[in-house]
Amino acid sequence: MLVKMEVYFDGESWCARGIGEDIFTQGQTLDELHENIKEAVSAHYGATREPITVLTLSEVRLADAQAPGD
Repeated sequence: MLVKMEVYFDGESWCARGIGEDIFTQGQTLDELHENIKEAVSAHYGATREPITVLTLSEVRLADAQAPGD
């Protein structure tokens, strides 16, 4: 089973919300967030025999980055 999570910084803490799933968690650091994601996904699905893979998606802004041809 593949679970997709959108990861973003809300200005105060790191947040993750499920894409197509009713899952939300947050943490003060990315390490804490990743641990909380594991816990939230486990709690959401309960006991399952199917392996769960979590894909985290986040937007990254690069300083001074330009598109090709700019």
